[in-house]
Amino acid sequence: MGIKNHICLGMSVLVFLTLSSMRKIGLFPGSFDPFTKGHEFIVSQSLEIFDEIIIGIGINTEKKYLFDLEKRINHIDGLYSENNRVSVHAYEGLTIDLCAKFSASHIIRGLRNTIDFEYEKSIAQMNRSMSDVDTVFILTNEQLSHINSSIVREIYKNKGDISLYVTHPQILV
Repeated sequence: MGIKNHICLGMSVLVFLTLSSMRKIGLFPGSFDPFTKGHEFIVSQSLEIFDEIIIGIGINTEKKYLFDLEKRINHIDGLYSENNRVSVHAYEGLTIDLCAKFSASHIIRGLRNTIDFEYEKSIAQMNRSMSDVDTVFILTNEQLSHINSSIVREIYKNKGDISLYVTHPQILV
């Protein structure tokens, strides 16, 4: 009886050590046209939870972007060049397929308000029904919650200063 309990305890410890040594990888997908200070906040919060963050820039051939893909990649790469826990990858297709490619266990989504939540909840439920990938929702800082990429694009198109909303916007030009 004592040996059986010792073996069970040994297996529990082995399972715990295996799980605790696994890298937790989160995927933060989006078009990031442009990558705003709100997005940066979500990445910084995600680094508190995950060992590695993959920023996935989704390519939708039906969508017209203001900033081309190369500029968006260079912009985000430039922001995280000193952090080996963050990488940037462009992708086409389903986000859950990119999760599988990089062994990401979670999708990371930022929320500014309840409208974002309702929209993101449906996507998270669909992703979960098609895979083992869960979604982690992170509330943005209230000082950044008004930042919206669509509005930032309008400011930029009308020759306004977007530096309040985008770190190092000159990389995008």
